Amino acid sequence: MNAEAVYPPSAGFSRRAHVGDLEQYRDLYRRAEENPEQFWGELAQSELFWFEPFSSVLEWHPPNVKWFTGGKTNLAYNCLDRHLNTPRAAKTAILWEGEPGDQRAVSYQELHRLVSRFANVLKARGLKAGDRAIIYMPMVPEAAVAMLACARLGVTHSVVFGGFSSEALKARIEDLGARVVITADGGWRRGKPVALKTAVDEAIQSLDVADVIVLRRTGGAVRMKPGRDHWWHDLEADAGDVCPAEPLDSEHPLFVLYTSGTTGKPKGILHTTAGYALHTTLTMKWVFDLREEDVYWCTADVGWVTGHSYVVYGPLSAGATTLMYEGAPDYPGFDRWWSIVERHRVSILYTSPTAIRALLRQGDQWPDSHDLASLRLLGSVGEPINPAAWEWYHRTIGKGRCPIVDTWWQTETGAILISPLPGATPAKPGSATLPLPGVIPAVVDFHGKPVPRGEKGFLVIQRPWPGMLRTILNDPARYESQYWQRIPGAYFTGDAARQDEDGYFWILGRVDDAINVSGHRLSTMEVESALVRHPLVAEAAVVGKPDEITGQAVCAFVTLKNVDRDHRDLGAELRQWVTHEIGAFARPAEVRFADALPKTRSGKIMRRLLREIVTSHSVTGDVTTLEDMAVVSRLAAQHDDEA
Repeated sequence: MNAEAVYPPSAGFSRRAHVGDLEQYRDLYRRAEENPEQFWGELAQSELFWFEPFSSVLEWHPPNVKWFTGGKTNLAYNCLDRHLNTPRAAKTAILWEGEPGDQRAVSYQELHRLVSRFANVLKARGLKAGDRAIIYMPMVPEAAVAMLACARLGVTHSVVFGGFSSEALKARIEDLGARVVITADGGWRRGKPVALKTAVDEAIQSLDVADVIVLRRTGGAVRMKPGRDHWWHDLEADAGDVCPAEPLDSEHPLFVLYTSGTTGKPKGILHTTAGYALHTTLTMKWVFDLREEDVYWCTADVGWVTGHSYVVYGPLSAGATTLMYEGAPDYPGFDRWWSIVERHRVSILYTSPTAIRALLRQGDQWPDSHDLASLRLLGSVGEPINPAAWEWYHRTIGKGRCPIVDTWWQTETGAILISPLPGATPAKPGSATLPLPGVIPAVVDFHGKPVPRGEKGFLVIQRPWPGMLRTILNDPARYESQYWQRIPGAYFTGDAARQDEDGYFWILGRVDDAINVSGHRLSTMEVESALVRHPLVAEAAVVGKPDEITGQAVCAFVTLKNVDRDHRDLGAELRQWVTHEIGAFARPAEVRFADALPKTRSGKIMRRLLREIVTSHSVTGDVTTLEDMAVVSRLAAQHDDEA
């Protein structure tokens, strides 16, 4: 190992882990690399239920792929039915808490009944395999029920995040060609109802949607159009409890998930059934070292791919108890999450670096006021985690005893591709570490040639993997050009990375986030990590701004811990700090202090909006996922005041 901080797996953890040491990991990786079809074929047979066996494991004609051709399976069956003749039938499948404090515990047997009933509701409305449905709901168990009911019938679903506007929702309904919209009157966020049915009404005014099914959640008044709109509970009252799962082709379209944050036509990422099912099931076991007694909590919303793979499908297929929470992480107090961990005895916590940094900023007194002894494993997802935030997560939340799995993957990859295995992989704060068995990544230059260890390049994946996207819905040319033509012969991730002398991967952020200062290509993640290492800085976001001399200059937006310092002096100190940590070429031309950074409701910093502020001093792009527009307004006004 090199001189960077290294945290080896604890001996006690490794003894019980699914992958118990580094040699076992290397053996798995070697087997997958030498004979991938045999490797994946054996796992597919052992990990999934099949109505009909597959005849071939892989058909690869770049960029088109098929996994487990000839086989028939059903993901809802794998998530529910196959557990019913085991002790898991009575086990809690979904443990749920609403923001107002209401709670439910739904067993596998009860969830199977609810999914079967709602699948019968959809059948009664005429839906069948090949049809398409939009799900636009709060984080309630019925959101998972709707997803599983669609999967049970072969109805391709697209879950639209509840924070999207009616216009964004309309674009997704149109592109999907959905016959039905499944929604709720509203959901709870920071003590207030968020109107969902109203947004649906606005979205479908000019669209041909046959049915809108509405769950009563907040009790708010909504308009119901006779013949089109139906209350969930009214339809369910007439539905039967038995609905056999449809045997579906391995490549049957499971869901479409639209990426957000850019203007123009939404990009619908299509995932299919069997490969995705295998990949999510395996990674639940490998990465999270899942055990029967675990209470597993992924804090993502089901409107994002993390919610699909690691709130619903992966955990349930693997037989876990998955916790769902509706609402904000800091409502009614900054200790809401920690009270949930204590109250429900959460043992695995999987969340985003942005959430970690935001909670870090509030101080240790909030987690320290709760008993977090039930935690045994921590996870990070969504973007690279700064080493300083990693250390806080490890020390303050995990009390120095919980391994951290810093996972790298994308909406397009379907499931985790690079991550520590908690019983096997020594961790380095800030590194996603090593690829999972069957995943062949590389760091290359523009021509696809590997760059030397330690140098920055483009992260690519050189072989197909089961959970990969199949296409962009209605736009196969865009799929090919965006992912397969940038670096010929490999999947282009769009991320910059470097690989250290131990083979560990360090993700440096999106290629589009790189800043070119006088010919030096800087990773925004690298500068942000340096800033956050300063003892007074809680969060940092770095963007490039136009500069007549250097082409681009570094502009840093910083939030502070609870300190009172003159901003002019501290700004000069932080610029010098970055110079010391990285070099003079990375020195920020400008440091702006903010009380908060613009974030999506899933917790990601929207750096694109910061770029707009420093270049055009206004925001014109898509802000439908923004948590608080007032943050952007304050930042723009701050510039006007300083100009």
